[in-house]
Amino acid sequence: MENAVTYRINDDNIAVITLNRAEKHNAFNDEMIKELEHLFKKAGSDDTVRAVVLQAEGKSFSAGADLNWMKKMASYTEEQNHNDAMALATMLHTLYTLLKPTIARVQGAAFGGAIGLIACCDIAIGSKLSKFCLSEVKIGLIPATISPYVIEAMGTRICRRYFQTAEVFSARRARRLGLLSEVVNEDELDSTVDDIIEKILKNGPQAVSQSKALVQWVSHKTIDAQMLDETSKLIAKVRTSEEGQEGLSAFLEKRSAAWLETK
Repeated sequence: MENAVTYRINDDNIAVITLNRAEKHNAFNDEMIKELEHLFKKAGSDDTVRAVVLQAEGKSFSAGADLNWMKKMASYTEEQNHNDAMALATMLHTLYTLLKPTIARVQGAAFGGAIGLIACCDIAIGSKLSKFCLSEVKIGLIPATISPYVIEAMGTRICRRYFQTAEVFSARRARRLGLLSEVVNEDELDSTVDDIIEKILKNGPQAVSQSKALVQWVSHKTIDAQMLDETSKLIAKVRTSEEGQEGLSAFLEKRSAAWLETK
């Protein structure tokens, strides 16, 4: 699928990954999933990349699964379906665990698996006109591969409702439920994303990545003696690191840190 997803690095070293099937409402299939995983890994392994923006061309962020892909899946054996689903699950996990800040820029419709992409991102900015739907049960399926991320973003009780009803819900409700971080006018999407990126770029690159990893690690642990010890060891290590020493020195000396001077 030529140019189904595009990749570019802008002047601020932000990787911009764009779903580029506007005529198909950016519905994705096996080829697009494979390309997304490749590009997420590419951004993750590039030390110059400071953050990743996931966006889409056209009226919709993504309509979810492509119709022709679903037709192919309908004739697959259970083993073939498992392999196919694992490709999607792996791509989502790659995005979720990417040690760069990830920002979803959402306009229009985001249905089915598209909600998984949004939930995997650290920050999601949506247009007030956006609509969302966990639509799988409408065709006798379930949102299995996206469920870990959507449940983490929206909560168990909320997902019990929307996984079963397949209701369409608004951007305002998506914000209230935790799927979106902010909701703005469509003409403010780019400037809002830019404002968030500007804030990220003021911070230590390694500290940003470590902070993301910290959230993912701590959120699944019990607060006990081991947690206290391990988090104390972690901050001690960071304080004595090159970036930590530079940040502390810059603060105490009332000057800009090195990562700001070289930006």
